[in-house]
Amino acid sequence: MRNPTSFFARPIVILFLFFVLSPGAVTAFQQPSQEYTEYKGQVVNSQNNDALAGAYLSVQNTNISTVTNSDGEFSLKIPQNLEDVNVQVSFLGFQSRTIPLQFFQQDNVVIALQESLEELNEVSIFTYTDPAALVHNMLETRGNNYFTDRTTMTAFYREAIKRGRKNVSLSEAVVKIHKQPYDSNSDDDIALVKARKTADYTRLDTVALKLRGGPYNPLSIDLMKNPTHIFNQRDLANFKFSFDNPTKIDEQYLYVVNFEELDKRMPWYYGKLFIDANTFSLIKASFNLNVDNRSAATDLFVQKKPGGTKVYPVEVKYDITYRQKDGRWYFGYGNTQLEFVVNWKRKLFNSRYKVNSELAVTNWEVNTEKVKRDNSFLSRKVIMNDDISGFADLSFWGENNIIEPDESIESAIDKIRDKLENN
Repeated sequence: MRNPTSFFARPIVILFLFFVLSPGAVTAFQQPSQEYTEYKGQVVNSQNNDALAGAYLSVQNTNISTVTNSDGEFSLKIPQNLEDVNVQVSFLGFQSRTIPLQFFQQDNVVIALQESLEELNEVSIFTYTDPAALVHNMLETRGNNYFTDRTTMTAFYREAIKRGRKNVSLSEAVVKIHKQPYDSNSDDDIALVKARKTADYTRLDTVALKLRGGPYNPLSIDLMKNPTHIFNQRDLANFKFSFDNPTKIDEQYLYVVNFEELDKRMPWYYGKLFIDANTFSLIKASFNLNVDNRSAATDLFVQKKPGGTKVYPVEVKYDITYRQKDGRWYFGYGNTQLEFVVNWKRKLFNSRYKVNSELAVTNWEVNTEKVKRDNSFLSRKVIMNDDISGFADLSFWGENNIIEPDESIESAIDKIRDKLENN
């Protein structure tokens, strides 16, 4: 069992938030546009037409990709010199589809995926009977299964903060992730390419909840680059592991391992690991931090708050997905979701804030030399709402692949824009 103080001593996936009243500064980095074509559509479940959020679309024989939003909608931008290409569409637990690019040229594109109905428990490839031994192997072989080159990744970042059902802060950015090899202890860096924000706290007349770290937060849950954020080979005895029903993605068979920390005196992790049955690579992880210990959880997340308030998290969720290229895996998508309660003295009702940040890799290239830092590199203490630009026209993102905005986000942008224009 771990010592109660060791939770704070070891590296951990944490987000720093604080409540202040402050307007934001305006900066942005631009880059020239190239000739591209944008394709839009929706990915759904073929059984019931339910939207598939987080479905992955990749252009074969390239590094171009994107993911669907919460409504299953996507926007995929492809250079015009790529005509005879196919797009692969995949989602965990569903059969993947490979579709010619010409299919996307029609109106109202809808891609229906079928659930995988194969009885996987009987598949002979699942040979492990000890889930802890499987996780140990996953960690031990990460140098063989993941990128060992310096890589520059183009990625799209979105950060949304809601008070109840109302968006009070929205930030979006295209960034460059300077990813270090997975067998290296060097830290990854992030540089800003272009960005915008969609909030004005003084005009919205609300207490501002700010997220420190920006895109570093979803990047930090790359468990195969930073395994000690949760566990490593030396402390697996601190966890209980069990097998869940196996599944498939992209015709790959996956073990599903449940994990749960044994020491529950402090905030503790629990969740699922999706591990490739052939290579024992981690393909996906979904996990939570139990925050029933309000005092300890507040110390982890809240840096500063107004007098006369109690602020504490009530839900903390993380998701990480990896992508494969030429037999090697790399960070593809990360998402962090937090919900906070703000209790004011002498007020009958409390306020609830939801914080969502997601980072999706849309392209990448291998670097032979180390990238030199310049003023576009973001600090790990960056507060995106203070450091990025305001509204922009519809062509702002140019050829960059982004996650299609949710309808609620677009409505919030329009509302805030109207409010600014009328004052």
